[in-house]
Amino acid sequence: MAVIPEHLPFRCEVPPVIAKLLQDAAAAYAQTHRAEAILWSAQAIDPDCLPVYFSLYKFYFYKARLDMAEQVARKALTVAARHGAFDPDWRHASASSTDWSDFCSPQHFYMFSLKALAFICLRRLRPEESRDILDKLAEIDPQDSVGASVIRDLMIGAAG
Repeated sequence: MAVIPEHLPFRCEVPPVIAKLLQDAAAAYAQTHRAEAILWSAQAIDPDCLPVYFSLYKFYFYKARLDMAEQVARKALTVAARHGAFDPDWRHASASSTDWSDFCSPQHFYMFSLKALAFICLRRLRPEESRDILDKLAEIDPQDSVGASVIRDLMIGAAG
């Protein structure tokens, strides 16, 4: 389970207490209820810590609990947007609405979570929504820094 802070696909500082909880959750992954409780404890301790949301939506995704993965990914978008002081609704995002290029920013985490949401929507058999999200990511991340093209390739392969 990819929840250990040094293995996050984006740059973000994690308070030591949260890092320890994320490591504990990873170690307890096979014990679903225990790992889930640890992750939610981390969220309760620091509800603004973006890597906790990453860990939660990845956890739920790997456990095939896509409804919860989607709820957490959407919450992650809201929290990241609040941190970055931009509109949380991805449909309102544009290339000029914020600085999307900083890898150490809530904006980058937002794009990464938006990619996760596109994949979750695809897995939940909502390809139109997934495509709309991927189109938005192509607009705000033309360099594909979060790798959204991988999800688009999967969508194309599933349709073909």
